[in-house]
Amino acid sequence: MGRSRCRESWLQASWCGWNYGELRDPGGTGAALGRPYTRKQIDQTADASFLGWVIASYSLGQMVASLLFGLWSNYRPRKEPLIVSIFISVVANCLYAYVHLPASHNKYYMLIARALVGFGAGNVAVVRSYVAGATSLQERTSSMANISACQALGFILGPATTEVQLPQGNIDQVAVVATNILFFVVLFIFALFETIITPLTMDMYGWTQEQAVLYNGVILASLGVEAIAVFMGVKFLSKKIGERALLLAGLIVIWAGFFILLPWGNQFPNIQWEDLHNNSIPNTTFGEIVISLWKSPRDDHVEGPTGCPIQQAWCLYTPVIHLAQFLTSAVLIGIGYPACNVLSYSLYSKILGPEPQGVYMGWLTASGSGARILGPVFISQVYSHWGPRWAFSLLCGIVVLTITLLGAVYKRLVAFSVRYGRIQE
Repeated sequence: MGRSRCRESWLQASWCGWNYGELRDPGGTGAALGRPYTRKQIDQTADASFLGWVIASYSLGQMVASLLFGLWSNYRPRKEPLIVSIFISVVANCLYAYVHLPASHNKYYMLIARALVGFGAGNVAVVRSYVAGATSLQERTSSMANISACQALGFILGPATTEVQLPQGNIDQVAVVATNILFFVVLFIFALFETIITPLTMDMYGWTQEQAVLYNGVILASLGVEAIAVFMGVKFLSKKIGERALLLAGLIVIWAGFFILLPWGNQFPNIQWEDLHNNSIPNTTFGEIVISLWKSPRDDHVEGPTGCPIQQAWCLYTPVIHLAQFLTSAVLIGIGYPACNVLSYSLYSKILGPEPQGVYMGWLTASGSGARILGPVFISQVYSHWGPRWAFSLLCGIVVLTITLLGAVYKRLVAFSVRYGRIQE
């Protein structure tokens, strides 16, 4: 039952990782590019503030489901919540695909559809719990990195059992809470970035809605490729310098990425002086809806105004964020985020020890989902009212506080077996 069963468990864990990467989170890339699509193609009454709620609805559904699925997996075979979650995901994505058909209130249908898609994605807690129980401490980080790499592969495709009985002991609840907070901040930060990327580039560079979808899709796909390389690097570096040190380095890189995004200089963005909205709802027959499915979107193409809307007063006095700043920031965040992501839940699974981890993993996933609920709402409100300088300055402050927290609990973020003297770190 030794090496062969361990190898079998590792293969099963990798299989779960592949399915997880392929099926979860249409709320990433699709959400980031959703603003033009929501406003122009589905519901012209949707604004930038509503975008935050649309993106957050996915994570609200995931937060609720992750707790339920995690508890379910502790008392029943894990395949049950996985099968149910996949079925929900398929049904929800079908609803999501046809949300444009109703003649009115389309943005609310999208809100409901995305919440259901997020509920189906709550199986991530079950997957991580399975891998935590199916791998040894030495394999844990590597297996978690494999899962994250498969997740990143799914991100790219969007736009384009431990045998050793360990001694019993109490779980370090301080370390558990701290890791949940760290994971919350990491997910919070990336939710902000993927939410703000489209309105920021449209305001700063005068991109049209079509250009924003195309260019940001390429950027996010590139970040997905970069993330796979980072996950592979984490597998190697974590054995050399340790997971805690890598986590600290990742947070510093993220801070640098947002610091670079702060606007400087005397050049200002072009102002959008005119922004006409037609909020009327047409009376559309069923036949017209069917015909519209076969029409090319280019048939009704109308070039809208570009630039920084005059309704956002900060456009008049906030310097432009140069494209080189934005791309450099994206590269740095694309390095720091995936590293911090995989290291956070890898450390978390080791801190928890040999007991069933379904509920604990459910809490971790819920904290991440909470971040993806609050993050888009936070950034859309701050950005719209106060601009990028306030938004990114607050983010830099949040990351500094997170680094301080990591320093305070650094010595406590150790594996359960290390804490109780079973093995040396």
